[in-house]
Amino acid sequence: MTSKNETSMEQRILRVMRKVLASVVKDTTPQPGMYHPLSQQTIEDIKACFALISAREMELAKEAGIAEERPHFSDDTSKAKVVPISRSSLKSVKPKE
Repeated sequence: MTSKNETSMEQRILRVMRKVLASVVKDTTPQPGMYHPLSQQTIEDIKACFALISAREMELAKEAGIAEERPHFSDDTSKAKVVPISRSSLKSVKPKE
């Protein structure tokens, strides 16, 4: 098992690799209608690198016990629905016999 220092170093390496790859993609992305300077194979390899980095980051997060959290916005609709129940609605329902 890795120590905390090794894990944080690995996380820093992954973070830098992600930033560098993103910069390469940004810098080489052509204007619409222009020829792309990277080959299709290189583009696929970059996508594979992003996928591997992401997978390893998730593994490290699980090892560290970090919950898989997603942002929550106050105007998002809730997945759970509240069903209002009142005494009058309960009285009008007849029990099944």
